[in-house]
Amino acid sequence: MAHHPKEADIVDTGSLPRRWTIYILGIYILTLGVSLAIRAGIGISPQSSLTRTMTLVHPPLSQGTYNFILELFMLLLTYLALPKDFGLKSFASLVPAFVLAAFLDLNLLVTKGLVLHDYSVKLCLLAFADALIALGLFLMIRANLVLMPIDMFVDTLCRRLGYKWGNIKSTFDCTLLLISASIGYLFLGEPKFIREGTILNAILIGQYIKLYFFLFRRFRPARVARQEVPS
Repeated sequence: MAHHPKEADIVDTGSLPRRWTIYILGIYILTLGVSLAIRAGIGISPQSSLTRTMTLVHPPLSQGTYNFILELFMLLLTYLALPKDFGLKSFASLVPAFVLAAFLDLNLLVTKGLVLHDYSVKLCLLAFADALIALGLFLMIRANLVLMPIDMFVDTLCRRLGYKWGNIKSTFDCTLLLISASIGYLFLGEPKFIREGTILNAILIGQYIKLYFFLFRRFRPARVARQEVPS
């Protein structure tokens, strides 16, 4: 899952059960953060805005379901982009995608009663939500197991086109944002869930992840040194 050599020291090389535990915990924390960001009501990420908008266009399906459909579509695009590198193991990415969808619907249900009116409180909740999203992503990177179909698609485009991962991801997010806004205009009369919080989300999550990387590297040497001291 690490997209850059500089992330190698973050990766957990321990047992698979421990790494899967970290990975699933990361997914849960991420979906809790997404749910709280939605409840803040001042804008959410491009991916979340698209799937959330679809729940207004066709309410019978949950946001988790729409998220899984999006991930499934991304898996198809991954195959079309580079079919020779696509194998049966690629379908393993649907397992965490399904878990994420289930956790997202669960956390949206748990936070359903959270209604805020004060704008400053909404900002604080969004900042906290983005910290949770970043923590979830950090734990998933650390577990280094399976890429989600969306990340797999971005990774495949990088290898196919030869562009940097960050540039491809930014372009991809902007595309989702345009699609979300277009669907909002077409079916709802205006874009939904795209506000100042969408920009804050893009800025804060990256900075939070950098912070977690720093803190992990800052305190890891001391912990390792204590473990290596003979008793």
